Amino acid sequence: MELPNDIVLRPRFSLDLPLPPETILHYFEGESSKASDFVISRIDDHVFIRIPKHKQHFWSPQLHLEIYQIEQQPTVLKGLFGPSPTVWTLFMFLHFAVVLLFIAAGVWLYTQVSLGDTYVAPLIAMILLILVWIVLYVAGRLGKRAGYKEMISLQTYMYLILNQTLSTANTTAN
Repeated sequence: MELPNDIVLRPRFSLDLPLPPETILHYFEGESSKASDFVISRIDDHVFIRIPKHKQHFWSPQLHLEIYQIEQQPTVLKGLFGPSPTVWTLFMFLHFAVVLLFIAAGVWLYTQVSLGDTYVAPLIAMILLILVWIVLYVAGRLGKRAGYKEMISLQTYMYLILNQTLSTANTTAN
C-alpha cells in the first residue's frame, strides 16, 4: 500500500468482498484466539486489529475495519489506520486548543487595533500559535512515519486473514 504524501494523517481504504459480512466477521473473531503478534477484537460490525501492548510505542497504529452489506450489494470492508484512540483524542484536543487560542488572539488583536493601542503582543501570540500548529502537524507526520512498518504489518495480516477466509469459503462451496 502506497501512502500518499498529502495531508492525510489517518489513511482509509475500501474493499468489496464476495462473502456475507457475518462469515468474514466470524473468521476475524476466530483468529483473535490464534493471533500472537496482533490483538483482534470485534464489536458488532467493527473489527480492531492492534499491536500488543508490550510491543507498542506512542505512535503505534491500529487498524479499524467496518464490515457491512447494504441490501443485495457486495459486502463492503472499510478500513481506517490511526493511532490509539487516546493518542488521537489528545492530538485533536491540542489542535482544538490551538484554534481557540488563535481565535482569542485574533479578537485581542482586533480590539487593540480598534482602540488604537499597541498590537505587538497579540500579533506575536497569533504567530506563535501558527508555529505551534505547524509543530503539531509535523509531529503527526513523523508519528505516521514512525508507525509505517506497523501499518504495513497490520494490512498484511488483514489480507492474510481475508485470503484464508476466501479460500476456506471456496473449498466448502466446492
